[in-house]
Amino acid sequence: MANPIVKGPELPPLATNAKRLFLVRHGEVINPGGDRAVYYGAQDVSLSPLGEQEATAAGTYLNQFPLSHVFCSPLKRAVFGAEQVLEQQQTQNNSLKSPNVIIYDGFKELDRGDWCGKTNDEIGADQMDLFDACDESVIPKNGESYPALKERVLNDLAKVLEEHMEEGDMAAIVSHLQVTRCMLSEATGIPTSKMVGIKVATASVTCIDYENNGQPKIVHFQSFKPNVGLEVAKDGAN
Repeated sequence: MANPIVKGPELPPLATNAKRLFLVRHGEVINPGGDRAVYYGAQDVSLSPLGEQEATAAGTYLNQFPLSHVFCSPLKRAVFGAEQVLEQQQTQNNSLKSPNVIIYDGFKELDRGDWCGKTNDEIGADQMDLFDACDESVIPKNGESYPALKERVLNDLAKVLEEHMEEGDMAAIVSHLQVTRCMLSEATGIPTSKMVGIKVATASVTCIDYENNGQPKIVHFQSFKPNVGLEVAKDGAN
C-alpha cells in the first residue's frame, strides 16, 4: 500500500544540470535539563515521542520525491530521522543509489563544550550574544565557534554534492538546527554572524537546488513543516 502524499510548497521540475537537496532538521528532543532548558549542542540526546512522530511525518512528506541518497549526522536524533526517510523511500521508488543511510561527521551539531548543561542565564546573555555574533574571543572551553562549524559543514556538503550526487539527483540531509543554518546562510548570502536569526523548525524541510559546480542556485522553500495534526514541539536551547 502506497504511503499518503503530504502536500507542501510548489516545486518546479529539477533542471537537468542541477542537484536538489532536502535539508531536514531532527524532531523534538528530550532536553537533558528537564524543566531547565539547557544547551546540549553535540551531546547525543534522544528524541521525545513527539519528536519521533515529527521525524516520521517528514519522511512521509519526502516519499513523493525519488531520492538517490539519504545523508545524516552521526547523532542518534538525526539517524532516527534519516532512517524514517530511507524506510519510506524504499517502499516508494527505485532511485536509491545507496541502500543505507550515509553518515558524515561534519553534519554533527555545534559543539558547545563546557556550556552544555547550562541555561542561557547561567552562561550569560552578553556572552551568548558575543558568541552568536562570531566573536572569536568568546568560545566555550572544549567547544567550537560558528565559523568552525560552518567550515566543516560546508566541507562535507561539498563531498555530498561532488562524490555522491549526479546531475538530476535529489537527496536528503538529516541534521540539526545550526547545521541547517550553515547551509542556508551559505545559499542565501546571510553572514555567519547573522545566521542565528534563521528560523528552522523541528523536523522541518528546506529545499535548495545546486548547479553542477556546487554553488547554490535557488532556495525553493525554508523550514516547511508538514501539517499532520501533531502537537506543537518544544524548541528551546539546543
